[in-house]
Amino acid sequence: MPEPIRVRGSVAVPDAELVWRFSRSSGPGGQHVNTSDTQVELRYDLAASTALPQVWKDRALERLAGRLVDGRVLVVRASEHRSQWRNREVAAARMAALLGEATAPPPKTRRATKPSRGMIESRLRNKRHRSELKQGRGRQAND
Repeated sequence: MPEPIRVRGSVAVPDAELVWRFSRSSGPGGQHVNTSDTQVELRYDLAASTALPQVWKDRALERLAGRLVDGRVLVVRASEHRSQWRNREVAAARMAALLGEATAPPPKTRRATKPSRGMIESRLRNKRHRSELKQGRGRQAND
């Protein structure tokens, strides 16, 4: 893949930091499957990367800890398509999505707020109305 993998914004992982491996896809297939290396494995040494800012790298290492091999290498495999080129595109897109999600800033913390007086009154009014409706149903059945 000549173009680098876009992480977020203008930050991208250069092709020099990626390691591509190709092997035969598993599963059933015809004559073509047994002779071509269509499965793609994309490896990225996240801990040794110079492409990502240090803050993003630390965040990604923490969030992707369960997926990393030896605590530093992110591995993505793709073998859905019969074409090696399509599998390369899928692996690159998966890698970009994983890194984009892992480097995203943490969400803002939610501040607890008190419900407004109007909302409380409205909720209680609706509860009373619903209660009256249901009690009215019971009276009609007993008559």
